[in-house]
Amino acid sequence: MSDVRRTSTRSLRAEPLPAADAEDRRSRGTPPGDPRRAAGAAVLQRRFADAFRLRPWIFWSDMLGSAALGWALFAASVLAAPGTPLHVATSVGAVFALLRAALFIHEIAHHKPGQLPGFEVAWNALVGVPLGVPSLMYVGSHMDHHRGAAFGTDADPEYAPIAHWSRLRIALFVATVAFVPVLLPIRWAVLGPLSYRVPRLRSLVVGKLSTLAINPHYTRPLPRGRNARRWAAEEAACALFFWAVAVALAFSWLPLQALAQWIGVGAGLLVVNQVRTLAAHGYENAGEPMDAEAQLLDSINLTGTSPLTAFMAPVGLRYHALHHYFPSLPYHSLGRVHRALLRDLPQDAPYRHTLRPGLLATLQQLWDRTSREPLSA
Repeated sequence: MSDVRRTSTRSLRAEPLPAADAEDRRSRGTPPGDPRRAAGAAVLQRRFADAFRLRPWIFWSDMLGSAALGWALFAASVLAAPGTPLHVATSVGAVFALLRAALFIHEIAHHKPGQLPGFEVAWNALVGVPLGVPSLMYVGSHMDHHRGAAFGTDADPEYAPIAHWSRLRIALFVATVAFVPVLLPIRWAVLGPLSYRVPRLRSLVVGKLSTLAINPHYTRPLPRGRNARRWAAEEAACALFFWAVAVALAFSWLPLQALAQWIGVGAGLLVVNQVRTLAAHGYENAGEPMDAEAQLLDSINLTGTSPLTAFMAPVGLRYHALHHYFPSLPYHSLGRVHRALLRDLPQDAPYRHTLRPGLLATLQQLWDRTSREPLSA
């Protein structure tokens, strides 16, 4: 075994994996000046340097291909007779293809300015705005999930103590997102424009109605400066889109079946993603700050070759624990780095405790744990 491999294995075993760069250190609450972490990060950065290089052609071809396939299947589902095998097949296909396209929002949230020019704009035009989930709903807030001091607390938009909920509450957590597509046009076409005239409404719209969050206690701060201008542009694009759709429906330029199908496919996409979210963490924490190793052990890597896991956790999201190790590692490198770590890490390494045998097994483990918890509303 090479010296680099021995050194990197020791650092991985001795403490949580160091952040790969200054941005990751800040997001995980790791002091940038800590000499042990700096040394470990340098070793790992050298070893996996090639993996940290973002491949634009992979991003563009994957996102464009997924979006094109998704909207083509969506169009076919609109034209198919409702309830027929063709309608069902094209609807299900549209859900999973558009889910993959939509989840690039997670990669966009980690991009540095100028890292992939034009990608966020193109994604918003082809995916985010037509689905009613522009990138502002995730870019900015998602990094709160990676801040070491915020993870698992009320300041984390993407964490809730789900493992302590009742089974009924978990079922409602999944089912209620099916109604979100009905509410999105109201958010963007009505409340958004009005909120620029009514400051109190603006605080509500930004704080509670503009973030892809599962934590009801999380409140989004008002955007400032350049970020405020980006919000205004995306909100204007969404408002124009939904008003254009309303006009097209009013003049029968667009069939009502298209609207019904948009709601149905959107609901399916959100439900699938909500189920996938249940398998991202253990959700054991009840709001207390967690140290780096506790955060790691609460995160999950989905192993195995199940097609269901691949379809429901695309764009690298099956390697969620590894993503918390290396937040800036591009999705197309996660699998390769994950396999390399499993080859080199000792059997007692904390990282191995993040492994779960696929999506269904992880959901079953969560379901079994809730049966032993007190019922909570």
